[in-house]
Amino acid sequence: MPQAADVVVIGAGQAGLSAAYHLRRRGFVPAVGAETGERTSLVLDAEDGPGGAWRHRWRSLRMSTVNGIHDLPGIEQPDVEPEAASVDVLPAYFGDYEHELGLDVVRPVRVRRVEEGDDGGLLVRWEGGGRSGVVAARAIVNATGTWSKPFWPAYPGQETFRGRQLHTADYVRAEDFAGQRVAVVGGGISAVQLLEEVSHVAETYWFTRREPVWRDSFDPQDGSRAVAMVADRVREGLPPLSVVSVTGLIKTPSLRAAEARGVLHRRPMFTRIEPDGVVTPDGELVPVDVIFWNTGFRAALDHLRPLHLRTAGGGIRMDGTQVDGEPRVHLIGYGPSASTIGANRAGRDAVNRIVRYLDATASDAAAR
Repeated sequence: MPQAADVVVIGAGQAGLSAAYHLRRRGFVPAVGAETGERTSLVLDAEDGPGGAWRHRWRSLRMSTVNGIHDLPGIEQPDVEPEAASVDVLPAYFGDYEHELGLDVVRPVRVRRVEEGDDGGLLVRWEGGGRSGVVAARAIVNATGTWSKPFWPAYPGQETFRGRQLHTADYVRAEDFAGQRVAVVGGGISAVQLLEEVSHVAETYWFTRREPVWRDSFDPQDGSRAVAMVADRVREGLPPLSVVSVTGLIKTPSLRAAEARGVLHRRPMFTRIEPDGVVTPDGELVPVDVIFWNTGFRAALDHLRPLHLRTAGGGIRMDGTQVDGEPRVHLIGYGPSASTIGANRAGRDAVNRIVRYLDATASDAAAR
């Protein structure tokens, strides 16, 4: 017989921990050891320890350059040196948070499938640590983010390239590129940050599909407009765009210095890949040793395929955090809630809606 929990939270990054916090505030207790009649929750996480995707960020990403990390709900971040590595600070903060609140995150557990159960609930099938199991849930909060699903574009000749190809998710340090010719692909925040880093030790060429849009500043109204545009897309069932694709890029002091060095010379996207380089739209062969794909990530939702949530437009139609017409399934850290402050709010909103759903189903059962 499967283990049971009223709510299963899948993922323990910022969004998942926010949901776990609000479940505890609403009286949910850990499923293991719960008393009969108590509402229960279970948090499953695929990582070996706390921190979510922050466990995998490159060491040169300092707290002073991290893009807008908001406090987890209820406990502020500790004061740290601005030059401290985020890969050290944030996983430790997440771990302390889990411990202080007694969130009892189960890890490492990777959810493979979520499917219909026999009683109107959902079955969450997982494996990890040489074991596998299934949890019967009345609702789920999916908070699996994007880091585990890097997007690699397909280009003609890609398989013939004799050099190295890597993605943002594979990056460790700039010194690994020392003395090489590197094609940096992508127009997002990570692309320009890593372009700047790598350019100190390597010869770089920057390629993007579209001309980057630069801004001198960014205010809260700009952020609100960007989030609203992303929210409109997911309400229509279209795949979400990144917020930076709407807001543009900010020229930080380090990027202004890179511009002065000639590093931010953007080239139109190459049309094909040759064994020793890339070919530009005008036919020029640019010899490179490395193609560094900073081409973003996609929502890690493959385990939800058995629920047939996607629309013909390729996305998932959302009603706030809830999948439209599916009160048992909430997605947070998806679309407009992909920012850290958005994930916090989404965790609260998802829990509030789930509580209303569970209350309504309990009333219906009592009436029968």
